[in-house]
Amino acid sequence: MDLYSGRASGLIGAQIAGYRVEREIGRGGMAVVYCARDLRLDRTVALKLLAPELARNDTFRRRFTHESRVAAAIDHPHIVPIFEAGEMDGVLYIAMRYVSGLDLRALLDRDGPLPVATALRIAAQVASALDAAHEHDLVHRDVKPGNILVARGTDSDHPEHVYLTDFGLTKKSLSLTGFTEVGEFVGTLDYVAPEQISGRPVDGRCDLYSLACVVYETLAGEPPFQRDEDMALLWAHQYDQPPALSEKRPGIPSAVDGVLAMALAKVPEDRYGSCLEFVAALRATASGIGKGSHPPTQVDPGVVGAAQHPGPVPDPPVWARPVFGRLPG
Repeated sequence: MDLYSGRASGLIGAQIAGYRVEREIGRGGMAVVYCARDLRLDRTVALKLLAPELARNDTFRRRFTHESRVAAAIDHPHIVPIFEAGEMDGVLYIAMRYVSGLDLRALLDRDGPLPVATALRIAAQVASALDAAHEHDLVHRDVKPGNILVARGTDSDHPEHVYLTDFGLTKKSLSLTGFTEVGEFVGTLDYVAPEQISGRPVDGRCDLYSLACVVYETLAGEPPFQRDEDMALLWAHQYDQPPALSEKRPGIPSAVDGVLAMALAKVPEDRYGSCLEFVAALRATASGIGKGSHPPTQVDPGVVGAAQHPGPVPDPPVWARPVFGRLPG
């Protein structure tokens, strides 16, 4: 399959499972996301199409169905609602709320480190979403800036409204742990928890670790661990201590370093009991820092690529061939 062949425009105007495709808004290694029109309810949605080879994996299909239902059942203001998940001609799809604007990755790339008050507001909303998911035994496993959507807020006291998206309905469903096959990692290296790297079973505490990495980046302008090689980065997550944030961001009290160190503990049992508990501790230690706001922004949902599934790639249905095609050889 080649999602980068430039053929995605071939689906513009097509009708897929009751949705009319209008434009592409994101893509990854095994999925593409469109802005589409729900023809039954006359509303705009984000329509995510998954690569056909994922549908032929029985384990993936079962977990996709189960986790789609669980994610859709979570009614939370900071989780992107899933309207429908299904299959058409061997292509799995997910229809979800369309959120316009920038994601946190684009926001950080554009503006650099955020004002402390802004970073804390965003962290609190993401933490609330994660804790809600964990209460339903749903672990995200890929918390990163690209999966955090920062839409326009309601008023000056709430200048941004944050949504967490992409609850692992592609990548995490491939495995109960962090790997799909031997040596094939599922996750984003800058934010991945040590237990994911080692392939141990994970729970919500791995999301807490990833959230701490994201919070660190929103305040420092870079993730806590940076290495030239992937293996060195994986090693750092498992064995190295994060640099003190107070040394990278003027005005940050040293007490914040202790909060982040606990959230980034190598052993899950040494971390906070919940994501909101972590943010509460962060707020308490950062309460003396000068407050600031950030101009409200808007977000387009991004797409998380799934790990390639081994074996021959099946032919996609005729209607999907403008997007999904075989790789050479």
